[in-house]
Amino acid sequence: MSAWELPTQAEIGGATYAIRSDFRAVLDVLTVMADADLTDEERGALALEVFYEDFDEMPPDSYREAVEYLKWFVSGGDVAAKSPRHKLADWQQDFPIIVGPVNRVLGFESRSVEYLHWWTFLGAYMEVGDCLFAQVVSIRRKLSRHKKLESHEREFYRENRDLVDLKARETDAEREILDAWT
Repeated sequence: MSAWELPTQAEIGGATYAIRSDFRAVLDVLTVMADADLTDEERGALALEVFYEDFDEMPPDSYREAVEYLKWFVSGGDVAAKSPRHKLADWQQDFPIIVGPVNRVLGFESRSVEYLHWWTFLGAYMEVGDCLFAQVVSIRRKLSRHKKLESHEREFYRENRDLVDLKARETDAEREILDAWT
C-alpha cells in the first residue's frame, strides 16, 4: 500500500481481511475499549469483532497481529505517536464538541455522509484549531499538570465544569451498589 492510499483491508497472518474503516466504526471500537464493565479480554475480542468484518474467520493465532494492526490503524498509521500521560479527551463524552470543528475543517457535515474514512476524520480532527474543544482540552491539560489557570480559564471552568471534567465511567456492579443505597 502506498502512502497515498487509505487502507480498507489488512494483511494478517498471510490472509487479507476487510476492515471497517469508517470513522463511526472506529469510534465504536474506542467506546468498547473504554467500557469498564468488560474485562481486558472481552474488550479486545469485541474491538476486533467490530473492526474486522470477517473476524469470525480469523484464526486465534492471528489475534495479536490483528490487535497490532488495529492500534496502527487507529493511530492514523503512526504507532510511534505518544499518548499524553493524562487522559485529555474522551471520544464519547467530547464528540458533541469535536464534531462541529471537524465539520468546519472538512467543509461538510461528517455525520450525514454514508462513509468517511477514519484517517480523513482524524486528519480533520488534528486541524480543528481554536474552538470550544481546544479550550476544554487546554484547561484539562493545565489541571492535570497542576498549573495555574488564567482568570478567563477559571471563569470558564466554573461555568462549564460538567463539560471540562471527564466523567468517571461506572461499572454495572458499581451502579447496582449505588442503586441499592439510594
